[in-house]
Amino acid sequence: MTNQENILVVDDDPEIRRLLVDYFERHGVRAAAAPDGTEMFKALDNGRFDLIVLDLMLPGEDGLSLCRRLRARSDVPVIMLTALGEDTDRIIGLELGADDYLCKPFNPRELLARVRTVLRRVRALPENLAQAEPESLGRSIRFADWTLDTVARHLLSPQGVVVNLSGAEYRLLRVFLQFPNRVMNRDQLLDLTQGKAADAFDRSIDVLVSRLRTKLRDNGREPQIIKTVRGDGYYLACGVEREEG
Repeated sequence: MTNQENILVVDDDPEIRRLLVDYFERHGVRAAAAPDGTEMFKALDNGRFDLIVLDLMLPGEDGLSLCRRLRARSDVPVIMLTALGEDTDRIIGLELGADDYLCKPFNPRELLARVRTVLRRVRALPENLAQAEPESLGRSIRFADWTLDTVARHLLSPQGVVVNLSGAEYRLLRVFLQFPNRVMNRDQLLDLTQGKAADAFDRSIDVLVSRLRTKLRDNGREPQIIKTVRGDGYYLACGVEREEG
């Protein structure tokens, strides 16, 4: 990491905010802090951040809700903090688009290591994805009578019904649409969906594929849109039409 990195710490505990900001800066990383979601979005409106450390238990709007809102406007990496150790919270956070998850109490050294890992993996994304941001895919992408709105980040069903997507679901579907009819294994999909750390995500690609199939009404036993190649991975088994506008 270089002194170009800028981290935003969002936590309602002033002592934790001070400790983390001081620790990051002692290790050559610029850092700022916010006590809640309102101040977080103000900070994002006024500056550029390479990663957000986001506490789950915040006053008012909690970290899960904030992560969902954040993913509707930005792909900035997120590491979630929580005093809860339940797997459900961890999985929900990851499905909403968090890049990693760390339980309190934690060692700041471990958090810094996770920050470095997430940023390194994000920067290591294959060039063919880095060169194809959502705008280059078009304003709307049609496939199998469905439409993905790349600005609103939601699906439109063949009947015209809006289907909301989590941040992780949106990114995974975007990858499938960018590389239709190409088989991709789990490791490739992990890297292409924001460089998730494998130990943080485990088999969540399988979970996300299952969730996408449900939202696409794609029969899990005999899927027609996202197909499984046993032992190899998944692929989008339909044509893709991009519409500008």
